[in-house]
Amino acid sequence: MTSTNSVIYIYLFLISLLSYNEAKSYHAVVIIHGVLTGSDSMELISNRIQEIHPGTPVYNTVRYAGWSSLEPMWQQVEEIGMDVLSVGAAFPEGINLIGYSQGGLLARAILQRFPMHNVRNFISLSSPQAGQYGTRFLHLFFPDLVCETAYELFYSRLGQHTSIGNYWNDPRHQELYHKYSKFLPYVNNEIDVYNNSDYKTGLIKLRRMILIGGPDDGVITPWQSSHFGYYDNNDTVIEMHDRSIYKNDSIGLKTLDKQGKLKLITVPGIPHTEWHKNISIIDQFLLPYLD
Repeated sequence: MTSTNSVIYIYLFLISLLSYNEAKSYHAVVIIHGVLTGSDSMELISNRIQEIHPGTPVYNTVRYAGWSSLEPMWQQVEEIGMDVLSVGAAFPEGINLIGYSQGGLLARAILQRFPMHNVRNFISLSSPQAGQYGTRFLHLFFPDLVCETAYELFYSRLGQHTSIGNYWNDPRHQELYHKYSKFLPYVNNEIDVYNNSDYKTGLIKLRRMILIGGPDDGVITPWQSSHFGYYDNNDTVIEMHDRSIYKNDSIGLKTLDKQGKLKLITVPGIPHTEWHKNISIIDQFLLPYLD
């Protein structure tokens, strides 16, 4: 082989290697929308990912749109979770997962329910990870509902047939919350007789968990719930690091934190309905973690 041919072969090899690495540089992304919306509400994120990270496969969940998003959380976890596993099987090198609002809590529960997943990075965008204790967004379908008496609805058989009831966390009625809530106290490993090690395994295998929220959200209440902070029984917000879910490492938050895999991002000035529609939020706080 002449020296000229050798140079040509090396050049072609380098070009093919560069093309291969470029094609493989970004992992597939699954996006889960919030309550009472659908995949169309997440199109800006989907489109922006494909614009800035060309060639990235993006799967924007169409299940449980509109009113069907009020179906019980476990039901949604099972069905959307199977979709996430299917995407993961198609991309064995790993995928990324984004969930907005209720979708972020669903996404987190999917990681716990299916610890065999191959999700690399999980981004929770203004999601009630520690629960919800605010009725502002509920007045569309519960016009007379107030926080002080909402437990009477949500901690009932009827209330637990709604997604919102499944993560309603009344700080003044914790006994009822633990007795009647069928979802959040379980995925948070708060039920002593039902502590599930898989719910920790499914999170600590992540490369990164990114929790995004802010003080001007106006819907997630308290807004610190997006960072696993929550009220005590005196309505004082206890930050994540001071709560038992972290100190006891119930679901792996402390493990992730100690390994440098847990990132809490606080952004002021963003109302709840704008997180997924703000180019600056997408560019600064989502795209950098979709490697």
